[in-house]
Amino acid sequence: MHFVFMGVSGSGKSTVAVAVARRLGLPLAEADAFHPPANIAKMSAGVPLTDTDREPWLRALAEWIAERERAGEHSAMACSALRRDYRDILRSGAPDVRFVHLDGGVDLIAARLRERSGHFMPAGLLASQAATLEPLAPDEPGTVLDIGASPEELIGRAEAELAAALRERE
Repeated sequence: MHFVFMGVSGSGKSTVAVAVARRLGLPLAEADAFHPPANIAKMSAGVPLTDTDREPWLRALAEWIAERERAGEHSAMACSALRRDYRDILRSGAPDVRFVHLDGGVDLIAARLRERSGHFMPAGLLASQAATLEPLAPDEPGTVLDIGASPEELIGRAEAELAAALRERE
């Protein structure tokens, strides 16, 4: 079973994914680390990525999931996964990929982005990400968590949901 923590930049994907993966002993991939330098340069300059830019990146992430699947490991990943097409590519890596959508108001996320330092994604790209975001469809396995909760509450809820899903699978 593979869990992708998704949402726009600043939604808390990495914070929640890192904590939950640590608590559950899951290998973790941070999707930002898979971006080629050209993608990072583009985003750093405030230019949104195109689907052509994203496809090799998404395929590399799907391959990481496939490697965990072949190793018989469950896994976690922090990845924007904004559109269903992107999530379909990620799902191509294994038969059981589930999503944890960290969702919240644009104003809250914009405030978080303004406070964040050391990340290549400028706050100016939030509008394009929000416009691109397609919520999980009813036939997509996953859950939505409201980021209005504290980080510790979000981590606790996500951990409980993932742990329950893993228990069901055993």
